[in-house]
Amino acid sequence: MTSSETNPAGRTAKPPTTPTGAGPEKYLGTPAWELLLPAASAPARARGRSLQAALREAVRSGRLATGTRLPSSRDLAADLGVSRGLITEAYEQLTAEGYLRSGRGAGTWVGGAVRAARPRAHDLAPRSTDARADFVPGTPDVSLFPRAAWAAAQRGVLAELPHHELGYPDPRGLPRLRTALAELLARRRGVVADPERIVVVSGVSQATAVLGFVLHARGMRAVGVEDPGSPQHDSLYAAAGVSTVPLPMDDEGLLIGPLRESGVRSVVTTPAHQFPTGIAYSARRRTELLDWARSVDGFVLEDDYDGDFRYDRAPVGALQGLDPERVAYAGSVSKSLAPGLRLGWLLVPEPLAEEVVERKRTMDLGHPTLDQALFARFLERGDYDRQLRRCQRAYRERRDALVGALEEDFPGSEVTGIAAGLHVIAALPQRYGPQERFLARVAAAGVAVRPLTDYTHARAGDSGRPGVRLVLGYAHLSPTRIRAGVRLMAEAVAGRPG
Repeated sequence: MTSSETNPAGRTAKPPTTPTGAGPEKYLGTPAWELLLPAASAPARARGRSLQAALREAVRSGRLATGTRLPSSRDLAADLGVSRGLITEAYEQLTAEGYLRSGRGAGTWVGGAVRAARPRAHDLAPRSTDARADFVPGTPDVSLFPRAAWAAAQRGVLAELPHHELGYPDPRGLPRLRTALAELLARRRGVVADPERIVVVSGVSQATAVLGFVLHARGMRAVGVEDPGSPQHDSLYAAAGVSTVPLPMDDEGLLIGPLRESGVRSVVTTPAHQFPTGIAYSARRRTELLDWARSVDGFVLEDDYDGDFRYDRAPVGALQGLDPERVAYAGSVSKSLAPGLRLGWLLVPEPLAEEVVERKRTMDLGHPTLDQALFARFLERGDYDRQLRRCQRAYRERRDALVGALEEDFPGSEVTGIAAGLHVIAALPQRYGPQERFLARVAAAGVAVRPLTDYTHARAGDSGRPGVRLVLGYAHLSPTRIRAGVRLMAEAVAGRPG
């Protein structure tokens, strides 16, 4: 900018000059001074606040470095074409806040209190690997998200939602959504669904955390978990001050003997489609599990993992339907719609209901109202049922593609857990072992897989087995990519001496 340029306030603006004999002192230079010009052109009523904000940001960003001497209020006001009072007020305000410092007869300087650089936003969200083929389980195909139907539901909700429902919601959730969820869960999962006992949560993780805090408040310091099982339970319960006790499984479900011997009074289960083994708890084991809960005055915490996705016959009903006073039931839309929605539900036994609701209230004052109303409309109009059918068709086709590819490229493999869910267990023949060598070779070929041992607490559950046991997720892969990935894995281990 030259001295002949005119600022937006209509006065000729020129940059402040460095005083003669300034020595090593730093003065406000032209680039930083120009940062204030847009603020100087703000409407009169907002000009003072704009100048303060611009100066504050210049200090925060480092454009005005610590030790920089600012022009006098008279000179800067003249250069910017604003009143001296605005500059004086800005200097005084930022001095009071610690951004500037001043002394009688010594001028105004940038203070040394500010250390913040310009903030940068980092994305910590989990992302898929850069592998050529990624069989890591737990990820649905988010491209199946029904954008058009969701957008239509959103428009409808925004048009019809009463103003008062934009206030703080019932911490349990909107009555409309809890009613729709009760109907859905009773119809599809066989639960005893009382809308008054449904709490809308941010997914199963929050349901787990809420229950952890409630159990801790009741004096329970340990909870049983399936082994193998989800590794997330350990950290979620630990955050609530509750430790986890790994309990062994057999092909019918959680073993009751070790459960009784553990001394815990609550246990986490995935009875519809156990993660990661893929088994469904037998009727006998379900009965034994509930008998145990009654005998210790305890609770079963049911994570309905993949409960909606059973391909060859009707889904196994939820355990909660057998004893709603002993089973806390949790589910979400993370696999059926998208994990990013952070939307789920917790059906609470009556003895825990009041404590769970109070804990949810203190956590976040309730789930976002617009999201709840939108999902309620999505349920009421049948859109969610249509989405489930769409996902089931897609995931069944992908399961079949994975099973077929394993039969072709790894003959003799035993594939289990295929009746439901979004992953399978593949036990490869002994000739493909040992497991450590197999994993190293496929990783070098760019294939991401997880062995079953990654989900055991001892991390040694299969160490003595000569073969390879993998947990292979398939929901996020097209049939073509599944077949190509299995072929890539086979080529990585074929013809290579041990």
